[in-house]
Amino acid sequence: MARFNWEGTTRAGEKRRGVMDAETAQFVEDRLRGDGLVNPRVRREGGLGDIQIQIGSGVSAKDLQVFTRQLATMIDAGLPLVQCLDILANQSENKSFKRVLTTVKLQVEQGSTFSDALRRHPRVFDELYVNLVAAGEVGGILDTILNRLATYIEKAVKLRGQIKSALFYPIGILVVAIGVITIMLWKVIPTFETMYRDLGNAQLPGATRVVMGISHSFINNWYVYVGILFGIVFGIIGMRRTDGGREMVDAFLLRVPIIGPVLRKIVVARFTRTLGTLLASGVPILDALDICARTAGNRVVQAGILRAKDKIAAGHDMATPLAEAKVFPTMVVQMIGVGEQTGAMDQMLQKIADFYEEEVDTAVAGLTSLIEPVMMAFLGVVVGGLIVAMYLPIFKLAGNIQ
Repeated sequence: MARFNWEGTTRAGEKRRGVMDAETAQFVEDRLRGDGLVNPRVRREGGLGDIQIQIGSGVSAKDLQVFTRQLATMIDAGLPLVQCLDILANQSENKSFKRVLTTVKLQVEQGSTFSDALRRHPRVFDELYVNLVAAGEVGGILDTILNRLATYIEKAVKLRGQIKSALFYPIGILVVAIGVITIMLWKVIPTFETMYRDLGNAQLPGATRVVMGISHSFINNWYVYVGILFGIVFGIIGMRRTDGGREMVDAFLLRVPIIGPVLRKIVVARFTRTLGTLLASGVPILDALDICARTAGNRVVQAGILRAKDKIAAGHDMATPLAEAKVFPTMVVQMIGVGEQTGAMDQMLQKIADFYEEEVDTAVAGLTSLIEPVMMAFLGVVVGGLIVAMYLPIFKLAGNIQ
């Protein structure tokens, strides 16, 4: 709990100021606006010494999953929501999450709905989370919804870990290769060149002269190579921050021969799991598709889902627009069509998600086993080629002596 100084103006134009104890400045502003003040200004007591710099929400998916599961258990046991939030806030070891939960508890105590209190912390509770909680409040099944959310978060964390494990190894090998090549061009090859110059051997093989030329270019113009490397990295990052660039990159990734099929399976698993959870919780299908589009993680898939949503809103069935989007495999579209006809769409989507999550497990394991020898071969060819090129004069000299 911190102390905040505030100033504000009433609707009649009267200026007021005061002090309030709260967890965050945002809570103070919301409270003052609720009391009828216009454009309130809030400043934490203590000056610059109390400023806390935080990147991101400070709350991990694991923290959120544990909180959701525990809250569902407490509500199912009959404890009041405010008491549950107070207990979970006090036992939380994450200070950032503790502040958020305390603020949510205070807002609920003042009459706000649980979903509205969560909506004020979008960096911690995303739109999917808030909408499911709102559906649970309306339907009186908040404990059931929270259990579904906890399961969803568990599977989402597992899926994210699989993506990281698939990408970590090749990126790590590439970084090691760049480091080894840099050391060889900067330190090792100049040592060989000095040795050959001392021997007075002017007739060096062509491959050796090429490697020495590359080494000279790197040493004399290293800033150009570093600039090119950073330019490529930051160029891709900047490109992904624009709508057109993000769509181009996402479309390219889906078409990459080895990685593309794995990413497509990941996208299908995420879409079906999210949509199945939303529909099972009572969220309308158009709202559910809108949320799925924003959480798809791929702009091409997002555009396909939104086009399907527009056609469904115009009266079409669900399977046909998804097939026209050409994003999802035929089997997935047909199973969705069967689920739509039988009235068991949510169950069918969960089965599809289970199947594709197992497919992702197999695909990631296969991708890792395939990438490992490819990257090792790449590293061996490049580094081995440099070493052989520098030892060629020694082989030639030994042949002449013989």
